[in-house]
Amino acid sequence: MRRLRACLGAVAAVGLAAAGATALVAGNASGATSALSNRWYAAAPYLMPLDNDPPAAGAIMDATGLKAFQLAFILAPNGGGCSPTWGGTAAVSSDTAVQSVISNIRTKGGDVSVSIGGYGGTKLGQACSDAAATAAAYQQVITKYGLHAIDFDLEEPEYENAAAIKNEIGAAKILQQNNPGLYVSVTTAGTADGTGWFGKQMLLEAKSQGFTPNNFSIMPFDGGFNGAASQTGALTNFNQILQSTFGWDQATAYAHEGFSGMNGRSDTGEIFTQADFQSVLDYATSHNMDRFTFWSLNRDRQCNPPDNGGRTSGTCSSVAQNAWDFAKYSVKFAGVTPPTGTPTSTPTPPDTTCKPAWSSTAVYTAGNEVSYNKHNWKAKWWTQNEQPAATEWGPWQDEGAC
Repeated sequence: MRRLRACLGAVAAVGLAAAGATALVAGNASGATSALSNRWYAAAPYLMPLDNDPPAAGAIMDATGLKAFQLAFILAPNGGGCSPTWGGTAAVSSDTAVQSVISNIRTKGGDVSVSIGGYGGTKLGQACSDAAATAAAYQQVITKYGLHAIDFDLEEPEYENAAAIKNEIGAAKILQQNNPGLYVSVTTAGTADGTGWFGKQMLLEAKSQGFTPNNFSIMPFDGGFNGAASQTGALTNFNQILQSTFGWDQATAYAHEGFSGMNGRSDTGEIFTQADFQSVLDYATSHNMDRFTFWSLNRDRQCNPPDNGGRTSGTCSSVAQNAWDFAKYSVKFAGVTPPTGTPTSTPTPPDTTCKPAWSSTAVYTAGNEVSYNKHNWKAKWWTQNEQPAATEWGPWQDEGAC
């Protein structure tokens, strides 16, 4: 377990929150831009800008008409503390890499939302002392990048921690109040019944604090799902949970409900094709849902060589597709017709020569390449004595057979 240092106090939080009202219009080094319509932030697919072989956002925009991106993930520092970082390692305060990505997107007329949390790592809600300190940390992100939208991705293991969830929901409420017009989504795990016990507790916490975001989204994958019908069934059940929790009628619940899918092969081997996305999109639009997004653009391309669903990768979908097929469903949700006939580049065939064999005693840093079990692997970050394996959140990225 990490030992976490104390965070900014409530006084610092109040000071930052007071500046929040101007954060959306203030100039900043990322080229703050006029806000897009909320529908675009609701349609923004997730993109890891620093990991999982990030694709060029501009190329996706040109090929699909996509304008908004959901950048992931803001975490507490790996070494402890209550300051925002990208992935636990890159401090937001000194960041230039993500800032450059955002500037390029805005230059082309697009914009970004930033997602906090995700699966794995230490979340700021766990590390910070209270909701005010948590909000102060997130306000730094909003102010630096001139954000118009933010996503709270509350899932394992954080959402099993009642105190952490209280901090996150409280922070979301503070940010919403102090950044007028800020689009706020809350994303959590999905089950066949809609969401599980911890997801329901999170909703009850939001109710107790009087907090209503633009939407509560569920992720109906990695839970025994089988195609679109199982996902739309979960969305129907989640709608009923929203009704019973907040006292909303069905239409109001749908207007505050979102879908966050996973394109291609999920972590548990479920397969979601383009046809599944179209079916869920039809459900979302016909029920006037507020959000339709997916994890992730890093995976929105065919594996090379194709593997026919044999493995889950952070850099490709493991289903037959053209590049950015799934992004086009987000564009449709936003109400824009994707361009047709746009050529997509064919990836350069990978080097199939085996890299030096992995060693349990060697220290590897980001970018180091090894071979293990007849596959080449690339280190995502510092690692030692962690066997290469095809897991989304492990330290190794599978580069294919060698």
